[in-house]
Amino acid sequence: MIDNNSSDNSNSIACEWQRKDSRFILTQESKQGVVHASNKGSEKASGKYIARMDADDWSFPDRLKLQCEFLEQHPEYGAVSGLVEYKSHTDNTDGFKRYVDWLNSVISYNDILKSRFIESPIVNPSAMWRQQVAASLGMYHTGDFPEDYELWLRWLDAGVKIGKIEAPIIKWFDSFARLTRTDSIYSDNAFYRIKTKYLDKWLKENHPGYPSVLIWGASRTSRNRAAELNQYGIKIEGYIDIKKGRQLDKEVIFYQDIPKAGKSFILVYFKHSTRRKQISDFLLQKDYVEGKDFLFVS
Repeated sequence: MIDNNSSDNSNSIACEWQRKDSRFILTQESKQGVVHASNKGSEKASGKYIARMDADDWSFPDRLKLQCEFLEQHPEYGAVSGLVEYKSHTDNTDGFKRYVDWLNSVISYNDILKSRFIESPIVNPSAMWRQQVAASLGMYHTGDFPEDYELWLRWLDAGVKIGKIEAPIIKWFDSFARLTRTDSIYSDNAFYRIKTKYLDKWLKENHPGYPSVLIWGASRTSRNRAAELNQYGIKIEGYIDIKKGRQLDKEVIFYQDIPKAGKSFILVYFKHSTRRKQISDFLLQKDYVEGKDFLFVS
């Protein structure tokens, strides 16, 4: 248990649990913030596996058992998550609910790998990992980005396999005060900045035609998101649109006139899951291969 400058009765409650059960260890972290608190917990932990959660979330009783069993039975995996039961503070949280629905559909390592540039495929408080992975690749980094998403991108980039338990393992409580709603490092812009950094690295290593790409999404929103690519020297050859006749500063290709598979690499900038499914079906029919000829970014 990490006391990160608490100002309520948390410390005395934690001390009481420590007194009653020696398995509880209470430690202090004066540097304020979830990154410092989480890293202190990992530093103090002596276990083979490390699991984390936030104070406002709730783990199912068999969560740790299921995750330990998974890592014991799959030594090639470095981390494991699970499905999430979403608990909202209000009815007006359709965006978070859609995210959780998507999250719970991304289960296998291959799905996690190919979906990592869409959204964070792992809910931070649902994760368990091998201590040796954290020791080798490092824990949370500080910066103008969501620390958990950066961690998953960095570990996946390094070849760490991450799996999921196909059952709910935590209740993820949403509130007006949670950091993902209040801190700028969890804003959409912050997510696009960090995902573009790792996307550029992936393209360099996997796209033979780097740095040239096509962007599927000619709307202002899609173009603004794709503009993050410019700082890495990625060259946007043109945009793909579902309407004919749009005029922009670069070529706009009607979607039915896209090049044959293997001629170009397409980054799809669409946030809505239904539209992503339609685009995926279309590209697969055109013999495009996800991860070889196209990727979904959002």
